[in-house]
Amino acid sequence: METKILQKLLTEVADGSVTPSEAMEKLKTLPYDDIGFAKIDTHRGLRTGRGEVVFGIGKTPEQVAAIMLRLSADTSPVIATKVGPEHYEAAKGLIPEGLTYHEAARLLAFVADAAGDKGDGMIWHADGSVRMPNHTVPLVTHIAVVCAGTADIPVAEEAAITSGLYGIPAERYYDVGVAGIHRLLDKAEDIRKAKAIVVVAGMEGALASVVGGFADVPVIAVPTSIGYGASMGGLTALLAMLNSCSLGVSVVNIDNGFGAGYLASMIAGKE
Repeated sequence: METKILQKLLTEVADGSVTPSEAMEKLKTLPYDDIGFAKIDTHRGLRTGRGEVVFGIGKTPEQVAAIMLRLSADTSPVIATKVGPEHYEAAKGLIPEGLTYHEAARLLAFVADAAGDKGDGMIWHADGSVRMPNHTVPLVTHIAVVCAGTADIPVAEEAAITSGLYGIPAERYYDVGVAGIHRLLDKAEDIRKAKAIVVVAGMEGALASVVGGFADVPVIAVPTSIGYGASMGGLTALLAMLNSCSLGVSVVNIDNGFGAGYLASMIAGKE
């Protein structure tokens, strides 16, 4: 249950439109709801400001669908990560509206108001994208998502879409790895305008250190499992990022685009 939903419920009790006993029924699921195979943390939104997120690996399509259905009753957005089209099909059978599946990012999202004006002059969509009626208006608060190569785009998209779903749009800078560093330097001035930067790279993972060397905002490094031989499924990139000599660089787990986008949106939203 999110804070705004609880506030609405308390207001309804105060004005008499909801009785105390009816409100008690709605609050019975605090702090969690046991649906048999899962204990859903319905209290997380009150504690952290954001509801529980579904990690898809190891869960059947039916399990993901059932969890998302329960969460969607009082949380938005609801996000499931590392899922396939089969999870989307199962969820669509239970939640006919508000669902979007992002194939590249392997991310499934439910948004209660799939598209709407939040009063900031921008139109936000369920996929985390933003349409500005006046395209001369700059994105004042946004993050930058920078990725080394085309093969890293799925993890980068997971980060960008996640941040967008939490209200912070992402400017994307893809295929700007250190093997052709002129591509990165050409975009450095634009990248520096972001409130936080997510850097996604596999292979030797050097991109995060380079970006950290010219950025004055937090850099969140995401090692990917892209590479071969001594890349060891992303371990080499992870260790390289952990050993970065650039200040202001933090590191999340291998392929954890969601975690990076979540953290970046928190940083950018603290203004």
